[in-house]
Amino acid sequence: MEDILDFARVAERLVARGRRAYERDEMLPLAAEAILHRVGEAVSRLPEGFVTAHPQVRWRLMKGMRNLIAHECQVVDSSIVWNTLAHELPVDAASIRAILDAADTGT
Repeated sequence: MEDILDFARVAERLVARGRRAYERDEMLPLAAEAILHRVGEAVSRLPEGFVTAHPQVRWRLMKGMRNLIAHECQVVDSSIVWNTLAHELPVDAASIRAILDAADTGT
């Protein structure tokens, strides 16, 4: 799960460049897609029991976004990708951090 958090930090830096830069630079949407692809790949490697035990994280949506980017790239909406990076991934990353913190403290 640390790799998901690493990708979330990369996404945070991309989002910090701003929506305008994202829309003007053709490389930034491609980088955003690559981040989400890697997040989905990392999620797909988690044990199903773990995923089921932590429904507060939108695991299924992360995997679904990866599948869309990988297999249906012609229909990827850059606005949805932006919103995922800017709004959804930070929420899921916070939930993942809480899971890891609880595991570290044994709670």
